[in-house]
Amino acid sequence: MFVVKGQRIVGFDNERGKGDHSHLAGIERPSSFTDVDQLITDFIVEVERRRNAR
Repeated sequence: MFVVKGQRIVGFDNERGKGDHSHLAGIERPSSFTDVDQLITDFIVEVERRRNAR
């Protein structure tokens, strides 16, 4: 999870009942888990995208 000033900016989750999904700047979206390496890559890409947008 990437948090700025107490607010979740990027997170990936697999909550029971909801399945795989992401939280990107306050918006929850479905996502597909394939493997840990891809999850880490996706997380880094999303964090960098938001860091560069500031």
